[in-house]
Amino acid sequence: MPHARWEQVRGVLNGSKFRGLSSIFIVAALWEFGARYFLTRSLFFVPLSAVLEEGVNLWRTGELQHHMWISFIEFAIGFVIASVAGILGAALMAASKVLRDFLDPWISGLYSTPVIALSPLFILWFGIDIPSKVAIIIVTVVFPVLINTYIGLTTTDRNLVEAARSFGTTTRQLYIMVRVPAAMPFIVAGLRLGVARGLVGVVVGEMIGARAGLGYLIIVSAQTFNTAGLFLGVIILALAGVLAVELLKVLERWQAPWRNVDTGD
Repeated sequence: MPHARWEQVRGVLNGSKFRGLSSIFIVAALWEFGARYFLTRSLFFVPLSAVLEEGVNLWRTGELQHHMWISFIEFAIGFVIASVAGILGAALMAASKVLRDFLDPWISGLYSTPVIALSPLFILWFGIDIPSKVAIIIVTVVFPVLINTYIGLTTTDRNLVEAARSFGTTTRQLYIMVRVPAAMPFIVAGLRLGVARGLVGVVVGEMIGARAGLGYLIIVSAQTFNTAGLFLGVIILALAGVLAVELLKVLERWQAPWRNVDTGD
C-alpha cells in the first residue's frame, strides 16, 4: 500500500502539469527575490508583489474589471468572426481551384502586411471604440486560421478519401465526415496561432487609440512610469493566452479523441 501511494505521488510529481506549474512558481520567486534585492530601481522593475498590489487596488476601484471586459469583448467578437471566416474560406478554397488562384495573392499580401500599419486606417474608418479593434483582430487572426485549415483539408490521407468515395459519399459528406475531422489538428493549430496574434491585435489597437482596455492600461502606465500597472496588463494578457490555448486543447481532444495531444511525461 505505501509503495502504491508513493508511485501515485511520483506520477503527480513527474506529470507535465506539475512541471509547468513548478516553472511558474520558480520564475515568480526569482522575480520577487531579484527585484527586491538586486534590481532595486523601482522605476524600471518592480517586485511581483507590487504588481499584485496594483491589481488589487485597480480591482477595488472597478477600473481593472472595465479594462479586462473591454479587451475581452473586442477579442471575443474579432476571434469568432475571424475563425468562422477563416475555416469557411479555407473550405471554399480547398473545393475550388479557381477561387484559390484568385484569393492567393491577396492572402499572401495582407498576411505579410504589419498590422500596426493598418491600425491607424481602421481607427480612421471605425473610430477609437470597439469596432476598430474588432477589425484589427479579424485581420490578424483570419489568415493563420485560413492557411492552416486549408493545409489540413488538402493533405487528408488519400486512402481515407478513396475509401469514403468507394461507399458513394457526396462531396459534402466527404468534407463533414472525412476531411474536416482529419484536418482538426491543423484547425486547432491555426486557432492557437490566431489567439497569439489576436492578443497582439488587441494591444496594438488599444495602444494607438482607445478609451479603455488592457492595451490602454499598458500604454498609460508606461507614460506615467507606473511599472506595476504595465506589468499587470502584460501578465493578464499572458494568462488569457494560456487559458485560451488550454481551452483549444480541450476542443481538440473532444473533436479528435483519437489524437493524443500530450507528448508524454
